[in-house]
Amino acid sequence: MHLKIKKLTPEAVIPAYQSSGAAGFDLHAIEDTILRPGERVLLGTGLAMAVDEGYELQIRPRSGLAYKHGITVLNTPGTVDSDYRGEIKVLLINHGEEDFAITQGERIAQGVIKEVVQAVMVEVDDLDETQRGEKGFGSTGR
Repeated sequence: MHLKIKKLTPEAVIPAYQSSGAAGFDLHAIEDTILRPGERVLLGTGLAMAVDEGYELQIRPRSGLAYKHGITVLNTPGTVDSDYRGEIKVLLINHGEEDFAITQGERIAQGVIKEVVQAVMVEVDDLDETQRGEKGFGSTGR
């Protein structure tokens, strides 16, 4: 698969996989900002992408930022649909206890390309029975 990427600003960094087995490629900030505890910010990457039909781009947290600083992607995984051509942005939140400085060019999230299947919606009067049934949150144990 070829992912077509357009730089919208000179500060934008074309993403790259950091190892031969990496599932995700890094997305970089194009501006400096301070993310205070409990605060969320929508950061631009300065990139637009053409994701092939039948796929999505998922925006996911970077594990090191989450573990070391409590910085994560708020709507994870964020979905970029195949027909979107605007700037890729990342919604970050600081769950840590200290201010977190983000600098231009810093890796702030990762993108993963995933296949998408669109379902055919069929309205029915009844659903098939299962052992679990309607038992929801926490019903399968710890």
